[in-house]
Amino acid sequence: MRRIFSAIASRVVIAVPYAWLLFFFLIPFVIVFKISLSDLAISMPPYTPALEGLRDFFARLSEFDLENYHLLMCDLLGYIGIGADLCQGGFSIDFFERPYLSVAYFSSLKIAAVSTFLTLLVGYPVAYAMARAPQSMRPTLLMLVILPFWTSFLIRVYAWIGILKPEGLLNQLLLNIGLVNEPLVIMNTNTAVYIGIVYSYLPFMVLPLYSALEKLDHSLIEAAQDLGCRPLSAFWKITFPLSLPGVVAGCLLVFIPAVGEFVIPDLLGGSRTLMIGKTLWSEFFNNRDWPLASAVAIILLLILVVPIVLFQRAQARAQE
Repeated sequence: MRRIFSAIASRVVIAVPYAWLLFFFLIPFVIVFKISLSDLAISMPPYTPALEGLRDFFARLSEFDLENYHLLMCDLLGYIGIGADLCQGGFSIDFFERPYLSVAYFSSLKIAAVSTFLTLLVGYPVAYAMARAPQSMRPTLLMLVILPFWTSFLIRVYAWIGILKPEGLLNQLLLNIGLVNEPLVIMNTNTAVYIGIVYSYLPFMVLPLYSALEKLDHSLIEAAQDLGCRPLSAFWKITFPLSLPGVVAGCLLVFIPAVGEFVIPDLLGGSRTLMIGKTLWSEFFNNRDWPLASAVAIILLLILVVPIVLFQRAQARAQE
């Protein structure tokens, strides 16, 4: 009886995360994919429903033209500058001449990559200092890292507006100490977006790094130094390679949400900062083109799935 109860309990425990993924990831993904196969319409909702039931699915399976994905392909070809003969006609807007979707994709990837690198540069020394701190101080340091999450994300981003604007606290400080003669233009630039992302996602980088560095065997570094290895050389040959799992995990935790970030570029970057999150908002709520916006979201999800799969395979190989 105990074995039966234990087997049922283990299956229930395993089923909970699968049910979570089913209801909050797979089903929404299928709904968005279904909308991406629909046609734009002036109605509520603003699209013509597709795939209504299994009969409709098999009846219309051969009629799919994947117009929205074709449009995205043409947008990418227009960005690269090739394939004009494949994208002639069929669209009310000449996306081949104005490939703003591809610009948004590549701009988001660039901003996310630079922000992730900057977050790593800031977060690694913080995590290393926490891991080398006395055991009694580590809980306090961890609480200080997590403390910003006790405040609303939106309020924290709004606070940076008061710091970075021309008459803000940062420019007032620099003017008073004589480092600059006129206020710096930081707001409504990519620099403000980088600052906002690094500040907002720094705990996601610090915590995995701290977890990896705390488990490090410091006797290895002492042995290397006893054999004549300098501290900097010992760091690059021992500490950093052993902390790579934390580095990869932290970079993924920062890069993936930063690609689709909407609030930070909207509040700090202004109209000149083009990211895919703002583009999705514009297509959904301003242009009301739900099918195209759904196709953009599906492509973005596929782009982000690739590094996750590669990371999982690397972890599986390391465990083997």
